[in-house]
Amino acid sequence: MSQHSVAEAKNRLSDLIERTLAGEAVVITRHGHPVVELKALRPAARPVTPDDLEWLAAHRVQITSATNAGTVLSRIRDEEER
Repeated sequence: MSQHSVAEAKNRLSDLIERTLAGEAVVITRHGHPVVELKALRPAARPVTPDDLEWLAAHRVQITSATNAGTVLSRIRDEEER
């Protein structure tokens, strides 16, 4: 983890962004105290397509109040094995 003052971060922002994207933890300090950590954002999820909706409809499982998650997953897995 690297720490940089606000003034240094202003002068080296592009470099610090690149380092953050490469996985380095970068902290910005004010008067010697950490105040901000730069963090890379995850890419946005892709949009839902009509094919995705068809797949969901085909794999929909009827769930009752007595059904637990393990049972639901087992049903989905069993249907895909056929």
